[in-house]
Amino acid sequence: MILIIDDDEAITVSLSLLLKQSGYASAAVASPGEALERLGRGDISLVLQDMNFSRRTTGEEGLELLARIRAANPDVPVLLITAWGSIELAVQGMKAGAADFITKPWNRQQLLQSVATALGLQASGPVSAAPPARSELDRRHDFAGVVGRNPRLLEVLDLVGRVAGTDASVLITGESGTGKEVIAEALHRNSPRRDGPFVKVNLGGIAAALFESEMFGHLRGAFTDAHRDRRGRFAVADGGTIFLDEIGDLDLRSQVKMLRVLQDRTYEVLGSSETKTLDVRVVSATNRDLAAAVDEGVFREDLLYRLNLITIHLPALAERRDDIPLLARHFLAGAAETYRREAELGDAAAAWLQAREWPGNIRQLKQVIERALLVTGAERLEPAHFEESMAMERGERPGDDLPPVGTMTVDSMEKTMIARSIEHHGGNLTRVAESLGLSRQALYRRMEKYGIERT
Repeated sequence: MILIIDDDEAITVSLSLLLKQSGYASAAVASPGEALERLGRGDISLVLQDMNFSRRTTGEEGLELLARIRAANPDVPVLLITAWGSIELAVQGMKAGAADFITKPWNRQQLLQSVATALGLQASGPVSAAPPARSELDRRHDFAGVVGRNPRLLEVLDLVGRVAGTDASVLITGESGTGKEVIAEALHRNSPRRDGPFVKVNLGGIAAALFESEMFGHLRGAFTDAHRDRRGRFAVADGGTIFLDEIGDLDLRSQVKMLRVLQDRTYEVLGSSETKTLDVRVVSATNRDLAAAVDEGVFREDLLYRLNLITIHLPALAERRDDIPLLARHFLAGAAETYRREAELGDAAAAWLQAREWPGNIRQLKQVIERALLVTGAERLEPAHFEESMAMERGERPGDDLPPVGTMTVDSMEKTMIARSIEHHGGNLTRVAESLGLSRQALYRRMEKYGIERT
């Protein structure tokens, strides 16, 4: 039973009809007192709550009621209903324990999706004290390509398995190279959307001026260089999952546009006045501390709460050292197949790799493994082979002095230095930017200029 709390009869009738058409039973009340009395019967599984119940429009009544509901019924999810202009109020509600917020006028599909997601997360149950064994997780879900048995990783996979079946927005955090895209793919592969598209978008690599064209598409003639129609990334992802990588690098203007489409599940193609609806699951990732970015005023708090209904934090490789031999043998087998080589990893080499720090995490480990395979003809890789590979990564090789004057342009030198820095830092672009004295956005612009792809 879903409880609707709103003093506007037109709202309660409309919501009741929409829920009934979708197979949900509902009850409606008009005041906080009636709501608490109805909740006391114990048969309510979800609450749809307005934020105002009198002529006062501050939302204080709604926040007070939310607090009382959460205190008496902590397991019942509450979805707040508010006007678009009061999203800041809704964010306060999210901080106080609301499961989500819906803006007026609501999008029917988005409202029903929020209801289904909240009920699905409720049904998934609390996080267990100890995660299931890897064999049990593999029996329940498809985690192909996710290598490891470390308890920290098993906690992540357990959470992925429990939330994959919902449409909850997921924010994946962790250092560069920890495997955020692999986890995003696992979420998609274990979801009801598995047969739909999985579209990855590197937001850090999209210039602010091109954001709308890239994400929403454009019609021919919409702007000077629009020589033909273009489908946006959201349109391509419709019916599936969109993975918004480097979400923390999105500029503030683009954040507003992103919030709109995530909130309303609607957008307009550039050059068209037709509003299109969207059916997509949103998974985002960042290596930045978004809470700190909110405090600094460079990331919108309302967008953060729209993105992180569920947060999955990936441990650094140094926090799961027992998985390093497994990962190393997995990468070596893949590289050997790709390059048609025969190779195995000796126990001494596995121990040597396990003792390293790996600031670039899994991505750096993979690069070192592949490089060692390519530069040695040995069928059994030992520590010396990886020492040589790591030395090449650090740039300890002949011929690295500045070239003679006239043999290389400044652009060529800059391109080479960026490429080597990316290799040296294992693809960790934050460290690359810091080592080169650049901002992340400046680094992205130079990478785009020179056609350097992120590994």
